Amino acid sequence: MTSETAADNKGRIVYFSHGGGPLPIMGDASHRAMVDFMARLPSQIPKPDAILVISAHWEEDSATVLSAPQPPMLYDYYGFPKEAYDIEYSAPGNPEMAGKIINMLDRENIPARLDPKRGFDHGLFIPLKLMYPEHDIPALQLSLIRGLDPAAHIALGSALDELLRENLLVIGSGFSFHNMMEFFRNESDIADPQNDGFQDWLIEVCTGNLSQTEREQCLVAWQQAPHARYCHPREEHLLPLHVCLGMATKPAEKIFDDSILHKRAVAFLW
Repeated sequence: MTSETAADNKGRIVYFSHGGGPLPIMGDASHRAMVDFMARLPSQIPKPDAILVISAHWEEDSATVLSAPQPPMLYDYYGFPKEAYDIEYSAPGNPEMAGKIINMLDRENIPARLDPKRGFDHGLFIPLKLMYPEHDIPALQLSLIRGLDPAAHIALGSALDELLRENLLVIGSGFSFHNMMEFFRNESDIADPQNDGFQDWLIEVCTGNLSQTEREQCLVAWQQAPHARYCHPREEHLLPLHVCLGMATKPAEKIFDDSILHKRAVAFLW
């Protein structure tokens, strides 16, 4: 096997913004850039054998892994038209990999358990429906940990770095800006210096010339970043990034920097 082929078989990690509920696949104009990005993304990476999603929409007391062989749908949004609740994403689960993840976390003394009943939430099925509409790649989810401690989520990612030896796509599915009131305050892409300041900080931390230790220290202390709490009144949509960065241990490439729901958002690939 050539070194190039071996590299192609390594896992990939991406953190991106999954948009507002089902709006990305319902023709919402403010998601057009995101939809185009999601459609192009699979051409930039090898087709994975499996997909692991860390979704902003799942929190448990301990790290929990979805282990159903055929997960049901979990429509974890409210107030949308009927067709939003008819969406299907019928990819199989991956119980074998779920068990492997639990074993890795056990070795690092991170409390973890399997959940054989929970379904795919929209942090998984919305982006994957855009990226892999054939529904043919086994997928599973890993929860956030209640309390939302940033260091614990970096450690969660670090404990799973062995997964990158496999042809796995790891997705941190969140939103690099997530202030719900501000999303709907304006219906146009007007300048927002506070949003820009935080997105620029994320880009520098994730892609800049820093050591892994320095990157982790920055994300542990993320609330000290410019306009951090304006962009994230609650940090559940940011913490999938901490898991990704903890797993990656190297600088990222910025692969998206555009408007979603009239606010600037970014995405990174490792």
